[in-house]
Amino acid sequence: MKKIRIGIFGMGRGIDIAENLSLLDDCEVVAFCENNAQRAKAGIERFGRDVPVFEDFDLFLEQSLDAVVLANYFHEHTPYAIKCFKKNIHVLSECISNGTMAEGVELIRAFEKSKSIYMLAENYPQMKFNREMKKICDGGTLGKILYAEGEYNHPVDCSDLSFLKGYIYFDKHWRNYLPRTYYITHSLAPLMWATGATPKRVSAVPIFCPQPETATTRAVGDSAAIITLNNDDGSVFRVTGCGGFGAHHNAYRVCGLHGQFENLRGMGEQVMLRYNHWTVPEGLKEENLYEPTWSDKDEKLIENAGHGGGDFIVARMFRDCIRDGRQPEHPYDIYSAVTMSSVAILGHRSVLNGGQPYDIPDFRNEDYRKQYENDRETPFYGTDGSKPTIPCCSVTDYTPSEEQKKAYYEAIK
Repeated sequence: MKKIRIGIFGMGRGIDIAENLSLLDDCEVVAFCENNAQRAKAGIERFGRDVPVFEDFDLFLEQSLDAVVLANYFHEHTPYAIKCFKKNIHVLSECISNGTMAEGVELIRAFEKSKSIYMLAENYPQMKFNREMKKICDGGTLGKILYAEGEYNHPVDCSDLSFLKGYIYFDKHWRNYLPRTYYITHSLAPLMWATGATPKRVSAVPIFCPQPETATTRAVGDSAAIITLNNDDGSVFRVTGCGGFGAHHNAYRVCGLHGQFENLRGMGEQVMLRYNHWTVPEGLKEENLYEPTWSDKDEKLIENAGHGGGDFIVARMFRDCIRDGRQPEHPYDIYSAVTMSSVAILGHRSVLNGGQPYDIPDFRNEDYRKQYENDRETPFYGTDGSKPTIPCCSVTDYTPSEEQKKAYYEAIK
């Protein structure tokens, strides 16, 4: 069987994905693209194979590639995906698909002219407890789903200078300007996957509480944004982007007419499935506390993979889509990806406008596309030198102190 030739753009997170794709017998990583020489050197050493590294993306694309993994900066995937579409190269895109609303329009228009498969590389739905959540929802015993919660909570140790050096290694890095609604897929995608719902309206409110970090240039003083979503099936979701409150956890809860399912904070992979006493299904109890199992032929590979096994499963899903010649299912398809990006972008506008709700456009509809085709508002600096056009924090004049900035520059030397 001919191997799928894959290129990796970005040798930070991209190495994780490359390692998981290489576990599949019919996949071969044949090229990397990275313009940071130090990162490229470290990536090749870690990958352990002599694979060519290109600085120029266009030259990288000329390497007879079947597929490309986009693991470059969080908000800059769209132009590179479009270059892939023009060559009918398949795309696995890490995190959000588009950094602006206009890019969402451009991404889908280009995709629809191509023969490419597009998949969002979102791994959290494939964690063990979230796979169990989907299984329970699909089983129907919860009844009609009315409400769900998703929290991705990731506080950072203020004294962890290694985090700064590894993840925020220059002052205009996107993490320094990341609004709290933007890192949305870890909290939202598992709920969309389990329930099948699609957000149609978003509103969000911030929790402004600058962290007492000793070394930072973060322009975002919000600790979290609490995001409310009205969905196409009548349900309501409450999610965070990347929260910085309480203790570190990934927490999900789904409530139906007859019962509810949740993974338990601080309890590893244990889940609780509960029913009302008059709705208990045959063979179950009113309260069911247990740890789910993988029940998967690749269990050993999954258990050794990052992000709770999700990294390997996503790589396998992408391979399967290419082999089968099909687009991925909701919420991994391009329309779901752009919907989640729209939640991130318009959710932040809600934060900046006192919680004002915004309708989430369906970019399958060209009328919606025309409304947003020139909307390039962004809180980020671009690698092309472009500057932010909107504030990244709910308190729009917030800025870290001169002492914090000085400590930051010392830390990243």
